[in-house]
Amino acid sequence: MRVTEATPTVVAVSPGSVAEHGGILARDEILSVNGLVPRDVIEWRMLTDSATVEIEVNRGGLSFEFTIEKNEGEALGVEISSAVFDRVRTCDNHCPFCFIYQLPPGMRKSLYLKDDDYRLSFLYGNFTTLTRFTEADLERILVDGLSPLNVSIHSTDPALRRTLLRNPRGAVSLRWLKQLLQHGVRVNGQIVVCPGLNDGAALIETLTGILDDFPELNSVAVVPLGISAFNTESTMRAHLREEAVRVVDIVESWQEIFCELLGRPVVFAADEYYIMAGRPFPSADRYGSFDLHEDGIGMARAFELEFTGSKTVPNGTESGFFAWVDGAPAQGYRAPRNPAGDTALRQSNCSTSGETGTRIVDIRLKKKSLPKPIGILTGEYGAVVLRPLIESLDREDVRLIPVKNSFFGGNIAVTGLLVGQDIAWALRDQPRSDRYLLPDVCLSDGRFLDGTTVEDLPFPVEIIPTDGIALRRALES
Repeated sequence: MRVTEATPTVVAVSPGSVAEHGGILARDEILSVNGLVPRDVIEWRMLTDSATVEIEVNRGGLSFEFTIEKNEGEALGVEISSAVFDRVRTCDNHCPFCFIYQLPPGMRKSLYLKDDDYRLSFLYGNFTTLTRFTEADLERILVDGLSPLNVSIHSTDPALRRTLLRNPRGAVSLRWLKQLLQHGVRVNGQIVVCPGLNDGAALIETLTGILDDFPELNSVAVVPLGISAFNTESTMRAHLREEAVRVVDIVESWQEIFCELLGRPVVFAADEYYIMAGRPFPSADRYGSFDLHEDGIGMARAFELEFTGSKTVPNGTESGFFAWVDGAPAQGYRAPRNPAGDTALRQSNCSTSGETGTRIVDIRLKKKSLPKPIGILTGEYGAVVLRPLIESLDREDVRLIPVKNSFFGGNIAVTGLLVGQDIAWALRDQPRSDRYLLPDVCLSDGRFLDGTTVEDLPFPVEIIPTDGIALRRALES
């Protein structure tokens, strides 16, 4: 029997589920399933999909065995304590741009763990560099159908990638990317652009390398370097506006090249780049079905379409940098981004007409005699996106409250990294009697990243889903 580093524990059993009828209880420790010790929630799900599931548990020091008969593929109805039951594969790179190195001291320990685990890539959308990847990992991915995966590219030049990762294996580990793609695994790439290192000509060379060596890549997200006040790397700095403009120009020109040669744009610049460059966001048709929403690609346009009523199904909350830490176990595996079935991303449209292909509906919200004025709490970048939408309502009772991120400092301005103490500071001069709306992307397992909760804020706020439909409904209520 295979031995794991940690014993998975039952956190909850769904009422009325086959697990409840079969006798499984919360706090049971899973010793084996069908004679095997599952390594992770992926293997757990595959083992428990069987029509007959034999589970051995430890309950209060005593061993119990249960045999559960059910329909094949029917959910057991059990939530497990973690996503990975054996040891999480940690990262042995020393990237100077790594955000983990830029965290302030005193946060909870789980946030400081650097992972480079392909399983967390599949489960939660984490990016792996493949520097610790093995033949056994490739075999498991192919046998279990773990797709899509996310891979950090940063550069296709071996010497530059080795420098960026500060790891000799960084020069050669993209060979595994080629293997994954040749075996039909869907892979999304990411390039974190560090000014003066892998931007400009180096970025062009990387995109050329992708076209030459990795044309099967499903997508490539180009994202800016985030710099907190705790950065200690002298070579790392925030983008200048002209540098952001240059990145947008390079990406958009290469979208045309990819469209002409591959029939799809492939590469996308993060929304942050358009904000930093002072450029309008691309038209909605460029983003296709907004499949890169969680990578910060097309979020602004998706939000706009949701808010105006042109898009009736929200993309949902962006998972965020630390999603896997508190999102474990099963939420990530069951999330729409990685369903157990078809995980293929739909291709974006290469049309450059500028038309969205969707009728924009003017749904100016009716002015109401609302009992309370409304304050919308958001990050500084979020305010850029929301401001024209709120102004279009022509409502004097609705205002934006941009929250400066003093906790992380630097150029950190996304809403998902707001913390309780900064939100509390922003509320200090606000009227207590007003309504306040806060997007749920700020919270993970009920906590802000600084460990505080909504109850720690100076007065009540309403938590709403981070999408335009939810905001519109909240303003109408």
